[in-house]
Amino acid sequence: MLTSFSVTSASRLLIAVVIVWLLIIFVITGPLIGWSHSREDGMANGDSNGNGEMILARLSRAMNELTALKAQNEELRSLLQNYLPIDLSPIESSMSHSSTSDAKKSQLPSQEYELTRRRIETNVHELWHFLRSKTNSSIMQTVNEMKHNLLYDLGIIENRDKHWRESELKSLSELVQNKIKELQNPSSCGSAQKLVCQLNKGCGFGCQIHHLAYCMIFSMATKRTLIMNAHNWRYAHSKSKSSEAKGWNSVFLPLSETCLDESGSTRVSWSSAPDLDSYQVIDLPIIDSLRSRPNYLPLSIPEELSSSLIQLHGSPIVWFIGQIVSYLMRPSPEMTDYINQQKDRFKFKTPIVGVHVRRTDKIGTEAAFHPLSEYMKFVADYYDRLDLFNERKQNNKKVERLVYLATDDSSLWAKEVKEFEDKGYVFIGDSQISQTASIGRRYSIDSLRNIILDVWLLSESDFLVCTFSSQVCRLAYELMQTRTHGNSQFAKTDKSSAFYSLDDIYYFGGQTDHNQIAVLSHTPHNKQEINLKIGDIIGIAGNHWNGFSKGLNRNTKENGLYPGFKTIEKIESAHFKLFEPN
Repeated sequence: MLTSFSVTSASRLLIAVVIVWLLIIFVITGPLIGWSHSREDGMANGDSNGNGEMILARLSRAMNELTALKAQNEELRSLLQNYLPIDLSPIESSMSHSSTSDAKKSQLPSQEYELTRRRIETNVHELWHFLRSKTNSSIMQTVNEMKHNLLYDLGIIENRDKHWRESELKSLSELVQNKIKELQNPSSCGSAQKLVCQLNKGCGFGCQIHHLAYCMIFSMATKRTLIMNAHNWRYAHSKSKSSEAKGWNSVFLPLSETCLDESGSTRVSWSSAPDLDSYQVIDLPIIDSLRSRPNYLPLSIPEELSSSLIQLHGSPIVWFIGQIVSYLMRPSPEMTDYINQQKDRFKFKTPIVGVHVRRTDKIGTEAAFHPLSEYMKFVADYYDRLDLFNERKQNNKKVERLVYLATDDSSLWAKEVKEFEDKGYVFIGDSQISQTASIGRRYSIDSLRNIILDVWLLSESDFLVCTFSSQVCRLAYELMQTRTHGNSQFAKTDKSSAFYSLDDIYYFGGQTDHNQIAVLSHTPHNKQEINLKIGDIIGIAGNHWNGFSKGLNRNTKENGLYPGFKTIEKIESAHFKLFEPN
């Protein structure tokens, strides 16, 4: 991670400031000593009136200058304090405990500061996308260096409050995890209010996990224990009654230690009763069939956490979903062993870029074909950034260009990887894993373990290059937000910007409207662009990754392109019963 001034360097700077301050005082007060002697000599000679008024005037001027100097010194002290780590400030360490706490609070970054800092980084990327679409490759080399240099400086600013940010996100994560654990382990399963989720949606692994995450969101919002019925789960399926143990429980921990029984005294489907609170058990349909759509559906976050989460993270909904899927995907002991064995076999280490290439059944239906070379442009850009970071720190050692490759197309290893290995990239992964992801073997136990392995290692990468049209890619991105303590010196606490998608922006299947707010007006330059006025609400449909996004101005009903930097995200929140004070 980028480093700020050390305590030793800051202490030396403080000493230097004090010395300079004392010298200035000496320069200012030195003449006063001479004036005092002159006055005494004059009085001895009977000349007490000639210089008296002059001396008083000079003394008054000197006192005014000292007052101004004191104010400047306080300003210098404040500026210097900003370069000292908050928890190691020698000034604060000399204070009482209560005074230290107040001083720390006064120096913590405000929500406006954090939002502005992240917005600058976002706009640097937006400007880079715009220039990349308009500029030739020779000029882009300089533009790339300028971008990386700006990101390095922004990293120094971000790093000032790194420990505070890590601590706050960790506390928030522990709160959410503890609340889910408490919800899922009622003292009496027989009397607990329950929500039943059928894990039988006709889709792939990432989609299945997101279906279960949607069910957990409903459980948290209504404060009902989630009961998962996985008997018909298509992965590692068996017709025997123990199929659940061979399926879900062979790779993940059960959702509860005390309550797995879905029975109850009264039961109803979600949409069939007006007073759902009076029923003990509710059956939840898939999100696509939901008719009564409550306001706590994604992209809403719990309003009880919203203020802290908006301040701490660049994509609050992704962090929140990440917390949910991290609970759902807690690996079983056998799965944990498998992940660790494969990491040892691959020699998995950081920094590393995760690349996910989804092909087979997605091509031509949900996604376009992208050769590996398209992904590698952004892998190269990321490693160029790290090399420049090292150079700024006067470390000329090049970073090893390590790539974890996850794909369902095993031919990619033989046909496309070698070109980049010849350029110095080191790929880890396994073509055999790709073969188990083929359509014919996708639901076997080997395929299940390997898709979990891919998601796990992609989420532990420092940077992710993929297509957000893939549920596996979005799942890895969500889990990535829970990896707040990376081993790499380049690891970021907030990983919301640690990705590049070749197609879609992030979304949650079945989500409510994704809206943005215009913070600058825009007059169209062609027929494809739309008008914006400050305060307009825009429903974003996608980012074209060229400085422009596409969306619907909900105020004017115009549909078209607009500059991305002229908008900010509109964060929605809703009441979650789980987070009500006890």
